[in-house]
Amino acid sequence: MSTRTTACVGASALLTIFLLAGCTPAATPDAAPSTTVEVQPTPTATPTASAPAATATSATATGATLEVYAEPGGSVTTTLQNPQESGAPLTLLVAATQGDWLQVHLVQRPNGSTGWVKADAVQQHRLEYSLEASTEANTLTLLKNGQVVKSFSAATGTGGTPTPHGEFFITELLEPTNEGYGPFAFGLSAFSDVLSSFGGGPGQIGLHGTDDVESIGQSASHGCIRLSNADITELANLLPLGTPITIS
Repeated sequence: MSTRTTACVGASALLTIFLLAGCTPAATPDAAPSTTVEVQPTPTATPTASAPAATATSATATGATLEVYAEPGGSVTTTLQNPQESGAPLTLLVAATQGDWLQVHLVQRPNGSTGWVKADAVQQHRLEYSLEASTEANTLTLLKNGQVVKSFSAATGTGGTPTPHGEFFITELLEPTNEGYGPFAFGLSAFSDVLSSFGGGPGQIGLHGTDDVESIGQSASHGCIRLSNADITELANLLPLGTPITIS
C-alpha cells in the first residue's frame, strides 16, 4: 500500500457507502464513518491521442473544481468538486481527445453520460489494468494491457435488481467500518437501472468485499458486485482510480 495514503473523513463517507445499491441487505444496521483510501497513480506524459484499446487514461482534477462542458468551447453543464464528497480525488475516465479538450465519462445518470473538460485542468495517467464482469457467469476478470491476469468468482445482482451493463470506471476506494462490506469498497460510475434510491443515496453501484461468503458465485445482491474479502483486498492494493470496468 506504499502508493496510497489514508485520510479520515466524516459523515460524507458514510453517505458514500450507502449510495452503493445492493452492497448489503437493507436491514444492515447504520454504519460508522468510513475512511477513504486515496489512490495515487504514477504520472506519465500526457497522451496526444486516445489510449490504445488495451489500455485507458484517467484524468484527475488539479483544482478545487472542474468545469464540464457540453462540447469543446461550448457551455458549462456542471461544475464538479475536488476532492469528492467522500474525500477521494476527483478522477474520471477519458473517452476521447480533441485538441486541448478531453471527453470524459461522468458519474451521473443516465449511465454512459459524458462531457468535455479542458486538458490543462487535469493530470492524465495511463492505466494498465482493466476489469470485466459477467453477470451470467458471476465472475470478475482482471486484465493488464488487454491480457487476462486472473479471474475471480463474484456475486452480482438478482433478477429483480440486476447489475447494470455497460462501460464504467472506479471512482473511489473506501475502507468501510460497517459490517457487510468487507475491508474495501470501490465506488463505480454505474447506477442501478431499477433502484432510483437505496439507503438514502442515488443507487450507485459498488465493487466490494462481503461477510456473506456463501453469496459469492450467486446472483444475490441489489446490483453491486461482491468479491471475497481476500480478493477485494488484492485489487485494492493494485488498481488506481479511473480503472475501467466492463459489465456484461
